Amino acid sequence: MSTGTPPLPAGTRIGHVHLKVSDLERSIAFYSGVLGFDVTQRLGSSAAFLSAGGYHHHIGLNTWQSRGGPAPAPNMTGLYHTAILLPDRKSLAAVLHRVLDAGIVLEGAADHGVSEAIYLRDPDGNGVELYRDRPEPEWPRTADGSLDMGTEALDLQAILAEIE
Repeated sequence: MSTGTPPLPAGTRIGHVHLKVSDLERSIAFYSGVLGFDVTQRLGSSAAFLSAGGYHHHIGLNTWQSRGGPAPAPNMTGLYHTAILLPDRKSLAAVLHRVLDAGIVLEGAADHGVSEAIYLRDPDGNGVELYRDRPEPEWPRTADGSLDMGTEALDLQAILAEIE
């Protein structure tokens, strides 16, 4: 769909997400201790920056306006979820294993044809999607070549079998 505005270049990416959290240490324990991001910098007890692979940061966490605050109600506007793209199915399996070992309840798991995704919540109730993309030649397409994404059940045992 064209709006008359020139499209962004193909190499454009969303670089990081910055979340308001109520308890910085609890959030670091989740994003670093469970998911595996490295803490790259801290600003005292009010903010932290985390990354994968040495990048300056993929996730910013702060309590500047939210220390001790409640999670937003489900019917409020705001962030639906942060999607964390993993490089391959084995990496998705490894982080799924850590999430389950930590006793974190999954909200869902889906095969979208183009990707395999697992959904959960962080300690502040923010949605988190952990996913891996299939190679583009495997993406489902209609007869006219358009993407034909869907939502089918994801076999979590098959994902976990990647690390056995």
